Amino acid sequence: MSDSLNITDNRSDEPAELEITDGTIRATDLLALRDPKSGGVLRSYDPAFMNTASCRSAVTFLDGEAGVLQYRGYPIEQLAESSTYLEVAYLLIHGNLPTDAELTKWTHEVTTHTFVHENLKSFMQGFRYDAHPMGMLLASVGALSTFYPDAKEIRDEQIRNSHVVRLISKMPTLAAFAYRHSRGMPYVYPDNDLSYAGNFLSMIYKIAELKYQPDPRLERALDILFILHADHEQNCSTTAVRTVGSSQVDPYSAIAAGVAALYGPLHGGANEAVLRMLRRIGSRDRVPEFIEGVKSGDERLMGFGHRVYKNFDPRATIIKKACDDVFEVTGVSPLLEIAVELEKTALEDEYFVSRKLYPNVDFYSGLIYEALGMPVEMFPVLFAIPRTSGWIAQWLEMVDDPEQKIARPRQIYIGERDLDYVPASQRKD
Repeated sequence: MSDSLNITDNRSDEPAELEITDGTIRATDLLALRDPKSGGVLRSYDPAFMNTASCRSAVTFLDGEAGVLQYRGYPIEQLAESSTYLEVAYLLIHGNLPTDAELTKWTHEVTTHTFVHENLKSFMQGFRYDAHPMGMLLASVGALSTFYPDAKEIRDEQIRNSHVVRLISKMPTLAAFAYRHSRGMPYVYPDNDLSYAGNFLSMIYKIAELKYQPDPRLERALDILFILHADHEQNCSTTAVRTVGSSQVDPYSAIAAGVAALYGPLHGGANEAVLRMLRRIGSRDRVPEFIEGVKSGDERLMGFGHRVYKNFDPRATIIKKACDDVFEVTGVSPLLEIAVELEKTALEDEYFVSRKLYPNVDFYSGLIYEALGMPVEMFPVLFAIPRTSGWIAQWLEMVDDPEQKIARPRQIYIGERDLDYVPASQRKD
């Protein structure tokens, strides 16, 4: 029995057999079915890509029904427990976990490229005092392409790899500069004696001390957050990177497209919405009232459910544990009590259980960011830092994929046609 789909075009009574490969049919196979009257080809219509695969990828496996997330085949739970962000970044980009020697070399390469050109610092200083950090990050990542004109040589593997390292290295620096600018504070240069997460904390928090030493519990919690956010299959920002990258633009411009997509409140701002919801609830004893408001359609439950996951988001379980370490250092957030009660109440209510509305990664990540002293406008920036490794891995895969061409979706035209031009003096209101 062959893997194929037999269909009949009822407009012409013509039969067609479409090959099924990896659980998919090729949309271009539909071109063989033509309208017998107009001769027009048959296309598929899928707004927001609800059921369309745009690529073959070996980077991230996601099973939303089972609540499974794996990077290059490795379960996210094992990576969060035993790995570091830089090791995970190597895995995503190179396709395998590094040996000791490879990890040492990779870490050294990333560490020695954390500084940015002084002109870029001047570029950042040109923003208004109230500029959004994400807008600053978006502009400065795109600006990096002007500092490295050879980045457009995307077919040269050696040149390409040098810019991969630069992107991973400089993203925390740009993010920290954006934060300090928004606070009216002097920029802090990277400290290459610290870890990837520790260096970022130093650039954020250092004031007048000669040497900033991050609390190891905060350092590890941030590293785990970076691991959890490193990649998530073909989401909005990754699709933006692949789409813009398909024009064969330099990697800085392609990654800037990912930052732009992440800027949107439906993507990078979801954890901010959770904090707003928790503040609006106000206290633990008002949770039942809020839950009833959700069920009646008067309130929205943020941080529950997911476009892909129809079960527990595996990242949410991990991040909930990381909360304990952070709050041990910073003190327990008053919002945590509300969040825990809200989660408990929702998971015991058949209304939410039957709809498979479980907490996602955004439900607790915002609480950690707030505990770290981050303003809500920095939340998507903190998302963009680790997601850079996933974007790069997806971009590299797209560049080397012989099936990929410049992205060019089709449309269904529904407007007027064949109108005659009328001079303005003759047009009626």
